[in-house]
Amino acid sequence: MWKSLWRLREVAGKYALMLGFGILCFLGARIFEAQVPLYLKEGIDRMAAGNADVSWPVIAIMGAVFARFFIVSAARYAVRQAALRIAFDLRQQLFSSLQGQGQAFYNRYGIGDMMTRAVSDISLIQRLFSMGSILLVILLFATIVGFYYMLQLSPELTLLILPPMPFVFWYAWYSSREMGVTSLVVQERMSQMSEQVQENLSGIRTIQAMVQEDNEVQRFAATNQLYANAFFEQARINSLMMAVMPSMVAICTITILGYGGNMVLEGKITIGTFVAFFTYVGMVVQPFRVAGFIVNLFQRAAVASNRVYEVLDLAPEHADNPSGATQALLGGEIELKNLTYSYPGATTPSLNGIDLHIQAGETVAIMGRVGSGKTTLLRQLVRLTDAPAGTVLIDEHDVSDYPLAQLRAQVALVPQDSFLFAETLQHNMTYDDPSRGLEAIWQAADAADLRRTLEGFPDGLDTLVGERGVTLSGGQKQRTTLARGLVRHAPILLLDDCFASVDTATEEHILRHLSQLRSTQTTLLVSHRVSTARHADRIVVLEEGRIKECGSHAELLASGGVYADLERIQREGTGDA
Repeated sequence: MWKSLWRLREVAGKYALMLGFGILCFLGARIFEAQVPLYLKEGIDRMAAGNADVSWPVIAIMGAVFARFFIVSAARYAVRQAALRIAFDLRQQLFSSLQGQGQAFYNRYGIGDMMTRAVSDISLIQRLFSMGSILLVILLFATIVGFYYMLQLSPELTLLILPPMPFVFWYAWYSSREMGVTSLVVQERMSQMSEQVQENLSGIRTIQAMVQEDNEVQRFAATNQLYANAFFEQARINSLMMAVMPSMVAICTITILGYGGNMVLEGKITIGTFVAFFTYVGMVVQPFRVAGFIVNLFQRAAVASNRVYEVLDLAPEHADNPSGATQALLGGEIELKNLTYSYPGATTPSLNGIDLHIQAGETVAIMGRVGSGKTTLLRQLVRLTDAPAGTVLIDEHDVSDYPLAQLRAQVALVPQDSFLFAETLQHNMTYDDPSRGLEAIWQAADAADLRRTLEGFPDGLDTLVGERGVTLSGGQKQRTTLARGLVRHAPILLLDDCFASVDTATEEHILRHLSQLRSTQTTLLVSHRVSTARHADRIVVLEEGRIKECGSHAELLASGGVYADLERIQREGTGDA
């Protein structure tokens, strides 16, 4: 755990000068602060000797106080600026790392957990640098400077406060171990709570439709209680530390007061020396009053940094190592050679021995029952899942030979999930390139049969769709995501069941425009409808991850196989028999 805290020096190194300036300023502030008791001693001793002129000690004290004020202000500003920038860099690194992860990662880590790491955990690290580092520096410098001047004034009195110190350090070390364990539990419980809230709000329509509000409230109460219990345990340990440390300080103070007062009465030291020494004692022991708070900060930051680096240390799920031998623009030819793929942990392959050659400009429909491997096949082409080497080729090159950004820019996948951002319709349609002109946008809208819908909104393309497109119907969302794919004019377009939420008339309109818009480009479309598949040049029927049938609409009907049975069932179901 502490190793990850030590690793923060990598990101903090960029701001070493800023942090170093702050540390030097704090040292200077402690030195100015240490002069005040000396001037106070001089003033008291002057008055004790009958000299009423204390103007010089007063002026010196005021000068030291003002100097300390300005130096501390500069130091705090420098350290907190560095802390803010360190947190900024860590969040950027974490967010960038998340962009490179794939399905396996997000199956393992929840969205709420990632939000907690990006917000709460990094905030704890920022707090360590902005507050914990300040307190630690003050503790070290105040102790060193204070002990130095105490030894100068009275070595005998200084020795009196040394015996409790080993116990103080041992107790701080012991408590820090307990604090580390509870801090980890607290952050994990917070992640669980964030995950549950995120999941609940995302599925609020289902929850309300099934009248499960009370059950969800009770489920959240249980999670919330676990978090509260962990936090209370952490608070108990911290409160005990905050009580024990001042007790040690009080013992030192009482000892100095009794023994030092006796030395004054015996004439071994002056009253001014005693007052100055007592002030230095306060300087030395004051940091130990907040030692529990410092330990808490460091332990929580250690846990937080460990959780952040746990994610940062994970390699991207899909390695981006292009061969450099591929062309800049894809032609659109696709070849699958004995493609076999199994998801991690699966007992049977999702795709098994797929051999398929698709010419550039060809339109191929992929059909099959649920779980037959249709979506998995499309994912191989954009490397959302990685196929074995040499089994998925585009323009005679393995898909892994292409730069990942180029591959996904020129092989456009329109997924089943019609996800829309909480932005305008125009922003959603031109998400990959907001600079696109209106002509291209409206051309894609026409092809997706979206023009009438857009013209029916008062704000047209500037209509805000809400989170995940909540203000649109299922069909409107599906057509918007389809338009987002069409506007890219990619050499290869993959449509994963993109007509499930539209009626047959709208489907016919879209398919007619699609054949015109992409007559020279490759298109693969997954569908459950024969009415969709019959427009394709070829139809591939998958069954249990294997190609069961392949041919044109007429060829497959004539063969009397699975496709012909499906066509008959759907035709009879629509009453067209």
